[in-house]
Order: sequence, then structure tokens, then C-alpha cells
Amino acid sequence: MPLVSVVIPTYNRSAWVREAVASVLAQTYRDFELIVVDDGSTDDTREALRRFDSQIIPVFLPRSGVSAARNEGVRQSRGSLIAFLDSDDLWLPEKLEVQVAYMEAHSGIAVCQTDEMWIRNGRRVNPKKYHLKQGGDIFGISLERCMISPSAVMLRKTLFNAVGGFDPTMEACEDYDLWLRITCRLPVGLIPQALTVKRGGHADQLSRTVPTLDRYRILSIAKLLESAVLSDEQASLARRELARKARIYIEGCEKRGKKEEASTLASRLRGLLEGV
Repeated sequence: MPLVSVVIPTYNRSAWVREAVASVLAQTYRDFELIVVDDGSTDDTREALRRFDSQIIPVFLPRSGVSAARNEGVRQSRGSLIAFLDSDDLWLPEKLEVQVAYMEAHSGIAVCQTDEMWIRNGRRVNPKKYHLKQGGDIFGISLERCMISPSAVMLRKTLFNAVGGFDPTMEACEDYDLWLRITCRLPVGLIPQALTVKRGGHADQLSRTVPTLDRYRILSIAKLLESAVLSDEQASLARRELARKARIYIEGCEKRGKKEEASTLASRLRGLLEGV
């Protein structure tokens, strides 16, 4: 059985997914299986994947969302280490080799990520300082913003299953939601090499197609507080960040005339924010 299972979810990105798959097949590390989950594509993705023949394990689902697609890929995986790659991103050839060596050298680490380079509309851009990758106990900073990229991460399958995988009810910010459930429990290893290429600027990115992303981050923090898995210190941090995000979001709803939405959210969070 392979040590690593690579999972690529894709939807209507036939040209992008060919490049993503090729970047995995070009890895210097070879003990992996590659599972590509087509989430109900209506373009020529099926034909694009057929050219890779037995080099990949194709999985075809009715349209279910990226969380369900990733979860299904993990369900069908055989490796003890899981690495995700979004279909619009790429890996440098040494990515798996370096990351597997790190995981083998740090048996106490259950999740790690590489650094990454950003390409936007075909040009390399530098991330802001607050986007720079961090390692160790990053729960506090992860409440503020998503500090782990799915395409840069490798984690033990046992950890993924223990925290419940991606939440398929989350229309967006499903990765933010998962990383909170992980970082509140464990430190994150960081490999300070840009071995992941994150490509952005295209029209079908979730950040462009789903409005008001902070609504989903608010719901993620609320779920986490309700789960009662946080220490007292972590719960205090979570409540403060929840209050900050909720205040901004509710004020925005009221300005846009969405008073019912603002009232519903305020009512939903009232018990969690008492005393903040």
C-alpha cells in the first residue's frame, strides 16, 4: 500500500486539473497514489482525466461540493498520510519528498504545511506579512484568518478522521473550519520552502463566487465553541474573535438593509457572547 494518498477535488476545470495532476506525477517521491475526485463536472473533465490512464484513481460524484469531494477521496484512500491539492494549484517536484521526510523525522507532528508562492493572473505576487505561514501553536492567529492552505498541507489520516474531516454543510471556508478543529488540538509543523504554487485571480474562485465569506467563519467559531473542546484560554480567544467578526458582519447587514439576517445571526450568537 502507498504511504501517501494525494487527493485532488475538481469541478469544471479540465485544463487546470490536467496541470495539477501532471505536477503530482512529476514528483521525485514515488510512494503515493493519486485520487482525483470529479465533483459532477459538466465540461470535458472526464475526457481530460482519461488520458492519465492507470496513473490516477478517478472518482466521479454527483455535484456535492468540495468538502464532500475531499472527504470521499480520503474515504477511498489507502495511505496513512494525506496530501490535498486544489485543481487550480501546482506542486514543485520535491514537495512530497521534503514533506514525507519531515513527517518521518517528526513523529509527534500529525499535520504540517510547506510555504507557498502566489501566482495571480499569471504573475508572481508577494503575500502580505499577515498571510505568511507559521508553525507551532497557531490556533489564535487561525481564528483571525485561514493560515493553512489545503494544497500545502500533509496530515495523518488518523487525525483527519478523528476531527471529522471537512464539513459538507459549509458552502465556503470549509478549510478554515477544519484547521480550527485541528489547531485547537495540535501544533502545526512548518517547512519554510515554497514548494506549493497557489494560483489565483480566476473567475471561479470561491472568494469571488461566494459573498460574505465572514459569515461562514463566524459559524465555524460558533460551532467550535458549542463543541466544548476548547480550553478556557482558547474559548476566551474564540469568543473575542467571534464578537469582533460578528459586530462587523451585523453592522454590514444593517447598512445593506438586511436587518432580518442581522437579527437572526445576533440571536444565534447571543448565548456564546455573553460577558464578552
